[in-house]
Amino acid sequence: MGSGVVRWGRAGAGYDLVVTALFATPWTAGLVFDAMRAVHEGLGVGGAPPPSMNGTALLMTSLFGVVVVMWSIARWVRPEPVLIGMDTAGRLVFSAWFTWALAEGESRVLVAFLVLELAWALVQGWAVVGQYRGRAHR
Repeated sequence: MGSGVVRWGRAGAGYDLVVTALFATPWTAGLVFDAMRAVHEGLGVGGAPPPSMNGTALLMTSLFGVVVVMWSIARWVRPEPVLIGMDTAGRLVFSAWFTWALAEGESRVLVAFLVLELAWALVQGWAVVGQYRGRAHR
């Protein structure tokens, strides 16, 4: 297995684990949304402020958090090119949804998440493509 894929796949998994772990419980997810709202208001960025979350929204957010945490652990333990490639595709889909939300007038705080998703998609995708190009030239 290519060391670039392993290195960038694990790095992306570690990033996801750190960023999404706080979304994995309703209590911590609520705190994250409170912090995002404070940043939005403190910086005076455009768009609608992140919402105060009710129980159902926090439940759905926590389900997302748990799934991403589990997916992060799976990619950390088995940073295989196919899994890293799937994660890269998922990052591009997430980026599309961040772009959609921004176009719909949501908080510009989301730009930070969008930039990071695109950056990780780029470095992971580059490593995966390099891995497969290397195989094709053998």
